[in-house]
Amino acid sequence: MELAIHNIKGKDTGRKAKLSKNVFEVEPNDHAIYLDVKQYLANNRKGLHKSKERAEIKGSTRKIKKQKGTGTARAGSIKNPLFKGGGRIFGPTPRDYSQKINKKVKRLARKSALSIKAKQKSIIILEDFKMDKPQTKDYLKILGALGIADKKSLLVLGELNKNVYLSSRNLQHTNVVTTSELSTYTILNSGTVLLTEAAVKKIENILS
Repeated sequence: MELAIHNIKGKDTGRKAKLSKNVFEVEPNDHAIYLDVKQYLANNRKGLHKSKERAEIKGSTRKIKKQKGTGTARAGSIKNPLFKGGGRIFGPTPRDYSQKINKKVKRLARKSALSIKAKQKSIIILEDFKMDKPQTKDYLKILGALGIADKKSLLVLGELNKNVYLSSRNLQHTNVVTTSELSTYTILNSGTVLLTEAAVKKIENILS
């Protein structure tokens, strides 16, 4: 597969990028995608939910009524879960939600996601570029020139460029990552994937 290379002004440079069939034209594996996305979302869960149980409630320890003769159930503490303000029975406790999947499955999932985007013609190849200073309006001009200013987009850089990242940080519908940060979820969660020339080479080296 060959795609035209554009510059940051949205114009065709006349050059073409040849994309590897082993990465951008594989048969998508839905189950691998499911497992990878599930792991990504699970690993992002903090797992800090917590409620106080009976032993953690502050309050008097005196017996609130006599044991017998009241005609009601016996009760030994105001912290009893049956009373308002008492501890919670089997409440949530902090836990680790992280999951593990095989590297080969993860690699297949990313290839499948990229192949889906390529089939949908939602991949744009950009010349390598840098920004001298963080400027959101300059980054918006790039998106506008490519016709995707109002769409969800993902820009994948070959190496970290702090100014490009800072320029995009305040924008709601765009995301900037390096090839090492690229995940199946971020690919599928974007409308258009922008790949720099350096990023294409690195992705093919990683996933081949």
